[in-house]
Amino acid sequence: MDSNITHSKTSFWFTALFCIGILCCANGSFAFETNASSRPLTYEGKSGIGAGKHIVFLAGDHEYRSEETLPALARMLAFNHGFKCTVLFTVDAKTGEIDPAADNLPGTNALVDADLAVFFLRFKNLPDDQMQPIVDYLDRGGPVVGLRTSTHAFKIPSGQKFSKYDYQYKGGEYQRGFGRQVLGESWSGHYGKNHVMATRLDVAKDAKKHPIMRGVGKPWAQSGGYWTVPVEGSEVLAFAQPLENMSPDSNPAEDKAPCPGVWVRKYSSQDGENEGRVFTTTYGASEDLLDDDFRRMMINGCLWAVGMEAKITNQLNIDFVGGYQPATYRFGGHRRGVKPSELEDIQVPVMPADKPIIIPERKKKKNK
Repeated sequence: MDSNITHSKTSFWFTALFCIGILCCANGSFAFETNASSRPLTYEGKSGIGAGKHIVFLAGDHEYRSEETLPALARMLAFNHGFKCTVLFTVDAKTGEIDPAADNLPGTNALVDADLAVFFLRFKNLPDDQMQPIVDYLDRGGPVVGLRTSTHAFKIPSGQKFSKYDYQYKGGEYQRGFGRQVLGESWSGHYGKNHVMATRLDVAKDAKKHPIMRGVGKPWAQSGGYWTVPVEGSEVLAFAQPLENMSPDSNPAEDKAPCPGVWVRKYSSQDGENEGRVFTTTYGASEDLLDDDFRRMMINGCLWAVGMEAKITNQLNIDFVGGYQPATYRFGGHRRGVKPSELEDIQVPVMPADKPIIIPERKKKKNK
C-alpha cells in the first residue's frame, strides 16, 4: 500500500479520536479531567503572622458541608493572616466535581510539608496511595484539628492495609481508630435531635484563659449534639448544651445535661519522640461558621495547634474573604457541579449560589 495513503489514514484516525475526546469531555462522558481534578486548591497568603506556615485542609463528609466550612476557613487564614492553605476535596473521579460522598481525595501528598492538618471527613475508605500520606503525617506526630464527623473519619473494612484507622477498630493497639487515638473520641451517637435542636457551647470555667478562648464569648452551633467522653488527658474547653430548638436564645433541652464539645490533647508520633497538638470540636457545620464566636474559636484553634498561641489576640481578623453562602446542612445537600478550581478566584463565593442543590430521595425502610 502507498505510504502516503497509510500516513493519511493514520492522521485521519488520530484527528478523529482527538476530536471525539474533546467532544466527550465537553459532555462530561470521558475523563480527560484527571490532572485538573487532582490539582489542590491553594490560597497563598502574602503577609501576616502565618507567613511560612502551611495548613492542609481535608474536606469530605456527607451532611455538614465540610466543602464549604474548610475553604472558608482557609481563605481567612491565608488572606487575613498570611498562611499558605491547601484545600483537598473528595471529588468524582470522572468529572472532577466536588462530591462529599466520594472515596477519592486527590492531593494528600501535600501533607508532606504541612505544619497543620485540618480534618473534616466522614466514613472514608480512600485508596491506599491517598491514605498513605495521611498515615505518614500522623506517624510523625503532625498537629491536627478535627471537626464534627472526623471522630468517624474513616470506615475501612477489616483486612485492608489501613483498617486500624476505622472508627470501630477493635484492636487493642489502636482501639476505635483515628477518632479515639488522635482526636480523643470516636463516634458515640447523637445527643438530642439533630436539625431540630441547636447547641450552645459553654466555655469551661477553667478554660476561659486558654489561648483558644481569647476573645470568644458564647459560641453557638446550628448543628445538633454529639455525645462524647474524650480520652483521659484531654482538656475540655467548652461543654455542649443541646437546646430546645434552633434559636441561640432557647432554653436547654429537657433531660440533656451538657457534655464535652470542644477539647485539646496531644498524641504521640509512631516513634514516641514527638507529640502533636490536637484541637477537636464535634461541631463545625458550614452554617456554624456564621456565628462570630464559633468562627473566632476555630481560627484561634488552628493557631494554637500549630504552636502560635502567642500570636492569638481578641482582635484577630475573623472576617470572611469573598462571599460566604452556606447551604443548609443535610444529606446530599451540596451544590452540584462545582470543581475545586472554581474557588481559586476569591471573588467566587463559597459556594456559588447559581449551582443547584438536588436532594436525593431517602430510601424508605421496609416494614419488618
